[in-house]
Amino acid sequence: MVMMVSSSSETDLLGLDFTVSLSPAISSTHEVDLLGLGSLEPTKGKGVLSLSYGADLDGLDFLESATTTITTLPSSAGLEDLDRSVPTMTQTSPPIDMDLCSPDIAGPATPTMRLPHDPDLAAQHRFEEASNASEESEPEFEYINPTPQQKAMESKRAYKQKFEDWRLQHAKIVTDEEIRLRERIVADESLSVRELMRKGQPSKITSPREYQIELFERAKRQNTIAVLDTGSGKTLIAVLLLRHILDQELEDRSAGKQHRIAFFLVDSVTLVFQQYEFLKVNLDQPIECFCGEMGTDHWAKEIWQKQLKQNMIILCTAEILHQCLMRSFISMDQINLLIFDEAHHAKKNHPYARIIKDYYIAEDEETKRPRVFGMTASPVDVRSDFGRSAKELEVMLHCQIATTADLALLRTSVSRPMESVAEYEELHYAYSTRLCQEMEARYGHMEVLSKIFKSAKTVASELGEWCADQLWPFAMAEKEAIKVERKIEKAFTHDRSRKPVEVLDAELNDLREAQTFVKEWTFGEPAIDVPNLSSKVLVLRQYLNLVYERPTDARCIVFVDQRYTARLLGDLFARIGSPHLRSSILIGTRHGDPGDVKVSFKQQMMTLYKFKKGDLNCLFATSVAEEGLDISDCNLVIRFDLYSTLIQYIQSRGRARHAASKYIHMIEKGNRKHIDAVRDVRQGEAIMRHFCESLPADRILQGNDADLDAALFKEKNFRTFIDPISGAKLTYASSLVVLGHFVSCLNDGSSPPNFIVTAEHGQYTCEVVLPESSPVHSAKGRPSARKAIAKRSAAFEACVLLRQGGHLDEHLVSTHHKHLPAMRNAHLALNMNKSSSYDMKIKPSIWQDSLGSVPHSLYITILELQEPENLGRLSQPIALLTRTQMPNLPSALLHLQVDRTSNMIFTTLQEQFRIAEEHLSKLNAFTLRIYKDIFNKRFEVNEPAMSYWFAPIIKGFKGVINEGKPEKLLDWAILDYVNTHDFWKWDIECPHDELENRYLVDKWDGGRRFWSIRVLPNLSPQDPVPDDAAPHHYMNTIIDYTVSLFSKSRQKAVWRQDQPVIFAHRILHRLNWLDEYTEEESKVKKNAYVCPEPLLFSALPASVVAMAYLLPSAITRIESLLIALEICDVLDLQIRPDLALEAVTKDSDNTHEHGHEQLHRQRGMGKNYERLEFIGDCFLKMATSISIFCLSPNNDEYEYHVRRMLLICNKNLFNTAVDKELYRYIRSAGFSRRNWYPQGIKLLEGKGFKKGNGEEQKHQLGDKTIADVCEALIGAALLSYNSNGDMDMAVKAVTALVSNPDHKVSRWADYYKLYTKPLYQLAQATAVQSNLALQIEQKMGYRFRYPRLLMSAFVHPSLPSFGGIPSYQRLEFLGDSLLDMACVNFLFYRHPDRDPQWLTEHKMAMVSNRFLAALSVKLGFHKHLRFSSQVIEFQNRDYATELEEARRDSNGARDYWTTTKNPPKCLSDVVEAYLGAIFVDSEFDYSKIEQFFNDHIRWFFKDMSIYDTFANNHPVTHLHNLLTLSLGCSNYRIMASSIPNAAGTDIEHQVAVVMIHGEVIASATAANSKNAKVKASEKALEKLRGLAPFEFRPKFGCGCTEGDVQGAKIGETGAAI
Repeated sequence: MVMMVSSSSETDLLGLDFTVSLSPAISSTHEVDLLGLGSLEPTKGKGVLSLSYGADLDGLDFLESATTTITTLPSSAGLEDLDRSVPTMTQTSPPIDMDLCSPDIAGPATPTMRLPHDPDLAAQHRFEEASNASEESEPEFEYINPTPQQKAMESKRAYKQKFEDWRLQHAKIVTDEEIRLRERIVADESLSVRELMRKGQPSKITSPREYQIELFERAKRQNTIAVLDTGSGKTLIAVLLLRHILDQELEDRSAGKQHRIAFFLVDSVTLVFQQYEFLKVNLDQPIECFCGEMGTDHWAKEIWQKQLKQNMIILCTAEILHQCLMRSFISMDQINLLIFDEAHHAKKNHPYARIIKDYYIAEDEETKRPRVFGMTASPVDVRSDFGRSAKELEVMLHCQIATTADLALLRTSVSRPMESVAEYEELHYAYSTRLCQEMEARYGHMEVLSKIFKSAKTVASELGEWCADQLWPFAMAEKEAIKVERKIEKAFTHDRSRKPVEVLDAELNDLREAQTFVKEWTFGEPAIDVPNLSSKVLVLRQYLNLVYERPTDARCIVFVDQRYTARLLGDLFARIGSPHLRSSILIGTRHGDPGDVKVSFKQQMMTLYKFKKGDLNCLFATSVAEEGLDISDCNLVIRFDLYSTLIQYIQSRGRARHAASKYIHMIEKGNRKHIDAVRDVRQGEAIMRHFCESLPADRILQGNDADLDAALFKEKNFRTFIDPISGAKLTYASSLVVLGHFVSCLNDGSSPPNFIVTAEHGQYTCEVVLPESSPVHSAKGRPSARKAIAKRSAAFEACVLLRQGGHLDEHLVSTHHKHLPAMRNAHLALNMNKSSSYDMKIKPSIWQDSLGSVPHSLYITILELQEPENLGRLSQPIALLTRTQMPNLPSALLHLQVDRTSNMIFTTLQEQFRIAEEHLSKLNAFTLRIYKDIFNKRFEVNEPAMSYWFAPIIKGFKGVINEGKPEKLLDWAILDYVNTHDFWKWDIECPHDELENRYLVDKWDGGRRFWSIRVLPNLSPQDPVPDDAAPHHYMNTIIDYTVSLFSKSRQKAVWRQDQPVIFAHRILHRLNWLDEYTEEESKVKKNAYVCPEPLLFSALPASVVAMAYLLPSAITRIESLLIALEICDVLDLQIRPDLALEAVTKDSDNTHEHGHEQLHRQRGMGKNYERLEFIGDCFLKMATSISIFCLSPNNDEYEYHVRRMLLICNKNLFNTAVDKELYRYIRSAGFSRRNWYPQGIKLLEGKGFKKGNGEEQKHQLGDKTIADVCEALIGAALLSYNSNGDMDMAVKAVTALVSNPDHKVSRWADYYKLYTKPLYQLAQATAVQSNLALQIEQKMGYRFRYPRLLMSAFVHPSLPSFGGIPSYQRLEFLGDSLLDMACVNFLFYRHPDRDPQWLTEHKMAMVSNRFLAALSVKLGFHKHLRFSSQVIEFQNRDYATELEEARRDSNGARDYWTTTKNPPKCLSDVVEAYLGAIFVDSEFDYSKIEQFFNDHIRWFFKDMSIYDTFANNHPVTHLHNLLTLSLGCSNYRIMASSIPNAAGTDIEHQVAVVMIHGEVIASATAANSKNAKVKASEKALEKLRGLAPFEFRPKFGCGCTEGDVQGAKIGETGAAI
């Protein structure tokens, strides 16, 4: 769309020179002069605008009769396509299977490559490879007939590669956008603010103009308000007056008169610094500037006296002087000159007005009053009678209005612009764009976004749909979202109602979802048409394109009302503006609403500096550019949004001071308000000029006092208080400031004073209620006809009472000093993604005891199977002999066969036995033989370096175990035989029965071992291998099958042909019996047919070997248990070994991500820490809450929360753990076929430890993992003794791990010893309080010893003091943690197999505000609640009625309370407070809490399945259930990772995707991976909701079967990564 210029009339409107009407028409019917550029001639045809210029626009060098053609290109025109391709990792060679052969007599083995074709051979081969391949590098296998586990691993690899490709592509897009954004920022940051101001300020002025001297002379004689146009040099007049006054002051001081000082007052902080630099350049006396941001509110009188003594001029905001006068830090007679910049603000209760009313007039002696000089471009800034308003300003400032007598001289000195009106087509009413509609549908309930919704609708009308949509990225930018999150969190923390944390989580989650939704929205380039851009914007574009068609020195300011309008226009014209348009925004330093850009004073000055230099030539500015700021003269000023007052018009017009400048009024076609606004300011200015010109030249100042008395008549009944000591003056107006400052100094985090206004007999009376910690609780003001006055009266009375009580000093400054929690703003969170490398113990310290010497006594620990028959063959217990007595250890569950398990029992004998050297030598030989024959490892003989030994246990050992002679348990016959025989030797004469039940070893292949079963007399060595034999490389004959030699060696070997054939079972080289059998293992063939001659017959009995095969798993578990017990020793805790190990077990990379598929899960490690962490976290919260409550019973709840957070936060736990080096004991590695062997003895043959490995290795741990383990240890300490209700060890664990003075107890009973009963609890109960206790006893069955304590549980915070009894907030803090513990205990033990995510999600129902409020009503607690708000009463009554109706209609359903609306928070608060009261009253008897839970809560939650909807509300859980249960899909992943930062940026992103069958269907970014996954899941749900399975499958290419889905349900596939 091309905008054409049309004009419907040449009529002069409102006395202006001409009117230009710009609209999206394609024709022109009249000839008009546009900005004085000449004639506009109609041009036929679309898309072309032809202009003939008849004038030069202020040096723009337009050529005479030049023709400009404006064409509209598509939004994408001129944009280069960005190459976003990124290199990806590719596999250069196909995977191979590799057979590794053992050395033979011909020399070392070499790898042989082959692709197995036989499925059984392939399975056997893969299994052996998994057992024997090196840990350093293992080939990736291309599976043949893959198992489900192998499929899952291949699927994971494929998904990870696809995600990595997508992530890199996404990262490039994000970083490119960030870089482009940074490149648009023009930086000149080397200059300081002062340097910028000095560069931007004019040099010292030495030649004032005649009208300036004229007004200066008038100001010397009398108080004057100088009325001059913006840019006419009013401040120079002030400088001349200051020089004059300062000269007089120096003379007076030399004469011994009182020192006096001049004050230059401004209305904004910005002007403080600007005017300061100007005055400093033009004055030679000491001067200083101040504003509230410097902390002057808290300065003492001594500081001010020092400043007054050192300086002759102080430039400051008016409020600073007002407070100094009010507090009597300075008096009016100490001031010689008051200069009011922008004096038109002096009205009502503005500080300008209060200074005059309260202090200037109060100085009775005229000679002691300072000279007053005001400056303004218009004495009136409201639409009212000018003469009357001007007179009121004169009266208020005790001045006379004056302007130059020769206006012609002023006009020649200050140029005036030519003014025009530009019409634009009528705008649409405010409406929602499609993006806004989508946002409202999803997030319209969020109060924090309400202003954005409203603004977006307004912007759609005023600026167009593209701009309205752009408002959302501003508001939802990452930094803005973080600020909003902090604001929400801060409000939640300070919320006295103490909503449950789930409310905060939900609100933050909604905010992050909204942020993600906006990020994912597609924003196109702005199209130059309606409705993408409004007609108003299109007209503006026409003007700016005409001015900046070619390079030019022209300057332009576009004035707007709203900050966001300036920002949107700035962003828009950076895209659609002329190449020669260099624009920026100029707005105030205030920063409030979401999306509002924060601008510092330095940035303001930098913008003005660049504007003056010409680096910028167009500013989109708010009212901040209207007054005060020194801005370069402009060629063009456009009032995009019209002014609301005359002063705005005059001041903004004053910016167009360049010769031949233009001032454009933009109005809507047919809008009478706009037309009237233009007419009003034109007429108002004429009236003002006439008023000023008609003033007598030498008018005498008279009657001002009388007139001011009349103006102050309405304040005659307002009381004042003058302090008898200092003379500080308290007024109605200042009392609000004084009272607010006092309350802010209270150390209880209190909210502001509560003003309660009541109406009686046509007048208002106000009572102000101060926070509970205030020494004055309330004060009542006098009746008044206005609410505002009644409020001030109450504040005044409160201040008087505070002063009388000594709580305000003689200067009305609070004597209380607020001490906020020192760490209230501390950053306590850990980076969820941060991990570091730490030392990890792989061997327990117990092995080191007495190491290096030959032991003389040993201890025995018996290793036996509880159900040995499940092993499938005879076995014999084995003894573990150690130098140091082993602790009692729990059994370990071993998976012996498919679906057959048995516990291995570790029985430690108390008695030690003496061991002779020869016997020790036998033990050593037996132990080394186990390593050699079974595990193919040959160690050196070094008895002093051995950590432990093995020995067989005799059969029937239980009959002699209690004889006190442990050595009798050892089978010395076997030990003697093994010590004297390397192998059992076979010859041809050997009877066949002696070949049965032997352990056979293939000496050329370390992986081939056999159990001999029986001799098969019907087979010979040259017979073919039977079909049921386990696969091998050589399958021609049985003798070939037996021998593992290579081809050349095989040809040389000669074997007896008359030897027997043995039927045997090949032994699977399974080391990790802690893990379940895999499907692959269960299908491997075991039958073997071998000849005895090529094989070795081990001297170890088969029954011993059968048990010895379990040793790797047994030793691994024993060592893990011992290391876990060591961490207990470090913390001085006695914890059950099984729970200690569970607490330190991290069995996957993401154990901390509850409910997600585990990455790189270490199989067979047993239970991980996550359930213990869940219950430990809850106990930690309860324990620290009790301790803090006891230590500070009178502190406020806010202090409690801050102090508790310092104790329980992950950062504190992490720091404690690192200080104590607890990371060394965390078990993050599963079974290792290398690490189970003993250390300290040298390995001579076989693969063992890597070089350099000692007792410790390195492992990668996240900070969060280390903190989680601390909480798990607390949980383990609790569960170790919970069967008898003993929580002492858990209390001790909390003390050890929080390492903070706020928790130093070591036993539960110590808590009550810490508690000092407050006076309110011990005071005599009133009849009302006793009656309440009686009623509660009748309902609840508990008799309170301290009725006042019970009453506190029912006092709402709206009652600041109820007979000296505090509100329920402290007890609620305590009761909240107690209730949490009771609920968690119930869920933990009732659902032992549920993961923490399920437990957490279902706990939410039990502790929700909705349930507790329903319980409160059921128990009748709402009837006893004391409060002072009718709103609370109505809400409680309304909810109770609705709840009762829901209960009646529920037919006995236990979840009837879920059907009601959200209840008032106070109802749930009182339940928690009641629990806190019971706990304290019963002397900290936790059983009373459990009894309450069992009596009143348990019934509702006997069937937790009815509350699954609470859990399903979580997006990730919901997505999983939808895909697996409803749509039957298992092939999906939720994955997250970081994306790299752009160069030079510090922005961190975590990106998450939802992938279905390898394709990304949704993505989201956030500050952490958890939030990113939630957001991505929500977006995926939006796409999947409503789809039937038959619709889903073709759309997403899903062909999953029921078996796949079952796998997904058990976490093998389809879970979040």
